[in-house]
Amino acid sequence: MVSFIKKILKPKYETLNEVQIISNNLISNLKYLQSQQEKSEMFPVLKSNAYGHGLKEVCKILNKTNTKMVAVDSFPEAQIVYKNFKGKVLILGEMPLDVYKYCNFKRTEFIIYNTKTLKHISRFKKRAKVHLFVNTGMNREGIDDLNLFIENNKKYIDKIEITGVCSHLAEADNQDSNFTKSQEEKFAKALNILKVNKIYPKWVHIGNSSSIFNLKNDLYTAFRPGLALYGYNPLKETCKMFSEANKALKPALRLYSTVISTHKIKEGDKVSYSNSFIAKEDTTIAVIPFGYYEGLDRRFSNCTKFLFNDKKGFFWGLIAGKICMNITCINCFNREVSVGDRVQIFSELKDAENSIENMAKKIDVITYEILTSLKSNIKKKVV
Repeated sequence: MVSFIKKILKPKYETLNEVQIISNNLISNLKYLQSQQEKSEMFPVLKSNAYGHGLKEVCKILNKTNTKMVAVDSFPEAQIVYKNFKGKVLILGEMPLDVYKYCNFKRTEFIIYNTKTLKHISRFKKRAKVHLFVNTGMNREGIDDLNLFIENNKKYIDKIEITGVCSHLAEADNQDSNFTKSQEEKFAKALNILKVNKIYPKWVHIGNSSSIFNLKNDLYTAFRPGLALYGYNPLKETCKMFSEANKALKPALRLYSTVISTHKIKEGDKVSYSNSFIAKEDTTIAVIPFGYYEGLDRRFSNCTKFLFNDKKGFFWGLIAGKICMNITCINCFNREVSVGDRVQIFSELKDAENSIENMAKKIDVITYEILTSLKSNIKKKVV
């Protein structure tokens, strides 16, 4: 009763920045990816706060689908999934050993990369459902010699339930990659080793978003879509599926901020740190509470446009001066701007100048970096 009263009396704080997640777009993306691999399950990857989209919000959207399991990096993320998603969770990352006991074993499966973790998790016996991760050549993580691993750890393996086997591809976005073919061959050998040892995992997965388009092999019973789930094309333009994927995938995120002050400045006036912006004419500067702390890369300073809307219609404002920690100034070219006006920072429209993909190209980074730079404390709204 006390907690209920506190909840009522607690002041509601509305932030001036808002990430909107477009539910229909995300669900459409998942359905499209599923259509590319109809015989396999999709395990949406929700690590890094669902690629900046909001872990809790994306979980609730996926509850409207038939998704059986989602993948996260760690226990803190798994805790959010337990509360907001009806299915199971696959923990992708390594964790401190004493954390495993806090997991919900009925709803959690774990990826195992080494003997130390396997030995520890075997104490939970058949409650522990694990996916063995095989190093197929990326040499970033995983079991190097599966035969030897099984031989040396049989007493631990016999105590647990191996529900999956997996790996990760280094060049999944290249449909003609010989390295990918060699990784697939090593993975197939690993499956044979498991078979010889009478281990028959239900979930066999090696593929991320790109692999959903490029891998056609009945061995795989699951895929792990990340970037494509959120509507971004993971393929290179040389891939034969690039155009179709580009047309089908729909970005599920847009982001707004709010004008907190405006200034009429004169020709020759300077704006923000280092005086890197000097007005060439009399103009209007609008200020928004969104800076590099919130996830706006400083390389966008003086070269990036955001979308406004005044009485005359939509217009583009240009970042003026250096982006600050929590503030960005925008040259509005004497258009009518008022405190409280909304500013679109990122658009869900692929061709828009402020789309995530176009913004990433502008500063020569990958789309992932723009998305995962967005701070988790920015207000999220499912629309």
